[in-house]
Amino acid sequence: MFWLRLSRAELRCKTLAGRSEYPVDEISLCMSESKFIPTRRSLLSRLRSWDNQDSWREFFDTYWHLLYSVATKAGLGDADAQDAVQETVIAVAREMPGFKYDPAVGSFKGWLLQITRRRIADQMRKRYRSGGASRIDPEASARWADLPDPASLDLELIWEEQWRDHLRKAALDKVKRRIRLEQFQMFELAVLKGWPARKVAEALGVTIIQVYMARHRVGNLVKKEVRHLEQKMI
Repeated sequence: MFWLRLSRAELRCKTLAGRSEYPVDEISLCMSESKFIPTRRSLLSRLRSWDNQDSWREFFDTYWHLLYSVATKAGLGDADAQDAVQETVIAVAREMPGFKYDPAVGSFKGWLLQITRRRIADQMRKRYRSGGASRIDPEASARWADLPDPASLDLELIWEEQWRDHLRKAALDKVKRRIRLEQFQMFELAVLKGWPARKVAEALGVTIIQVYMARHRVGNLVKKEVRHLEQKMI
């Protein structure tokens, strides 16, 4: 399973891509267009084979940011969060042959949460054993003092919050590829960055009416795509 272990540099590039403070040019050198795809039954079926590298790459590209965000929100530092991501993917690979999707029992999302919880707990224990507790956020460490805790509400709330964010980004990414660049730019500046309509119009050389129309149209498309993705989740 050596191919599951991404280089530190590659995972770092993906991490940079999720942070707005880094220049777009720097990010584009690290990675191509990100993938946000709800887990499909066909993908889960393909993941039963460790040798199916394309499917595992698709899985990683789909979930790395969700896993990393949950790990950092739980209190891990950057390096430990990256380790947690890799160990989670490796754990999924080991357990995937025995995974059976049964909506009456639970979702893949819930199953993945339990694996992620254990890997984050492992990283927490490693830090404490090695005297590296200072690398963990003190407030988060207090919440996680008794890890692993299968009933921990905090992680479930973090997971749900990040999952919803994951869906919104997925929808935004899919809509972005279907509309004109100018329309997306107007939506991005007006909605995602919160610029006043007049400032957006002046920056892009369009009318204020066009900004309002783009904000309304693209916003509706994103909401519709989120609903669509929710229906496809398993």
